[in-house]
Amino acid sequence: MAMDIAEIERLIKEGIPDATVQIQDLRGDGDHYAAFVTSAQFEGLNRVKQHQLVYEALQGKMGTDLHALALQTSVPE
Repeated sequence: MAMDIAEIERLIKEGIPDATVQIQDLRGDGDHYAAFVTSAQFEGLNRVKQHQLVYEALQGKMGTDLHALALQTSVPE
Protein backbone atom coordinates (compact mmCIF):
# COMPACT_ATOMS: atom_id res chain seq x y z
CA MET A 1 0.00 0.00 0.00
CA ALA A 2 1.47 3.35 -1.05
CA MET A 3 1.58 6.42 1.17
CA ASP A 4 0.66 9.87 -0.03
CA ILE A 5 2.76 12.97 0.45
CA ALA A 6 0.44 14.49 3.05
CA GLU A 7 0.67 11.39 5.26
CA ILE A 8 4.46 11.29 5.10
CA GLU A 9 4.66 14.98 5.95
CA ARG A 10 2.16 14.60 8.80
CA LEU A 11 4.09 11.74 10.41
CA ILE A 12 7.41 13.55 10.19
CA LYS A 13 5.96 16.76 11.66
CA GLU A 14 4.29 14.84 14.47
CA GLY A 15 7.58 13.13 15.33
CA ILE A 16 9.73 16.23 14.82
CA PRO A 17 7.42 19.16 15.62
CA ASP A 18 9.78 21.96 14.53
CA ALA A 19 10.58 20.30 11.20
CA THR A 20 10.24 21.98 7.85
CA VAL A 21 9.37 19.20 5.41
CA GLN A 22 9.33 19.09 1.61
CA ILE A 23 8.34 15.86 -0.14
CA GLN A 24 8.66 15.03 -3.84
CA ASP A 25 7.14 12.03 -5.60
CA LEU A 26 10.11 10.95 -7.70
CA ARG A 27 8.33 8.63 -10.12
CA GLY A 28 4.70 9.65 -9.84
CA ASP A 29 3.88 6.17 -8.54
CA GLY A 30 3.24 7.02 -4.88
CA ASP A 31 6.04 4.65 -3.90
CA HIS A 32 9.32 6.52 -4.44
CA TYR A 33 9.80 9.82 -2.64
CA ALA A 34 12.48 12.34 -1.76
CA ALA A 35 12.20 14.15 1.56
CA PHE A 36 14.02 17.31 2.59
CA VAL A 37 13.75 17.78 6.36
CA THR A 38 15.16 20.71 8.33
CA SER A 39 15.06 20.75 12.13
CA ALA A 40 16.93 22.32 15.03
CA GLN A 41 16.73 18.88 16.67
CA PHE A 42 19.42 17.75 14.21
CA GLU A 43 21.95 20.18 15.72
CA GLY A 44 25.08 18.31 16.80
CA LEU A 45 23.90 14.99 15.34
CA ASN A 46 25.68 13.20 12.53
CA ARG A 47 23.77 12.42 9.34
CA VAL A 48 22.97 8.85 10.42
CA LYS A 49 21.38 10.02 13.69
CA GLN A 50 19.42 12.70 11.82
CA HIS A 51 18.03 10.11 9.43
CA GLN A 52 17.21 7.78 12.31
CA LEU A 53 15.05 10.51 13.86
CA VAL A 54 13.10 10.83 10.61
CA TYR A 55 12.69 7.04 10.28
CA GLU A 56 11.45 6.87 13.88
CA ALA A 57 8.89 9.57 13.07
CA LEU A 58 7.61 7.38 10.22
CA GLN A 59 6.51 4.83 12.83
CA GLY A 60 7.78 1.69 11.12
CA LYS A 61 6.18 2.46 7.75
CA MET A 62 9.56 2.68 5.99
CA GLY A 63 10.01 -0.49 3.96
CA THR A 64 6.35 -1.47 4.23
CA ASP A 65 3.83 1.25 3.34
CA LEU A 66 6.67 3.48 2.17
CA HIS A 67 8.89 1.68 -0.31
CA ALA A 68 11.67 4.19 -1.01
CA LEU A 69 12.64 7.51 0.54
CA ALA A 70 15.67 9.51 -0.56
CA LEU A 71 16.32 11.55 2.56
CA GLN A 72 18.21 14.82 3.01
CA THR A 73 18.38 16.43 6.43
CA SER A 74 19.79 19.73 7.64
CA VAL A 75 19.85 22.23 10.49
CA PRO A 76 18.14 25.61 9.93
CA GLU A 77 20.53 28.38 8.91
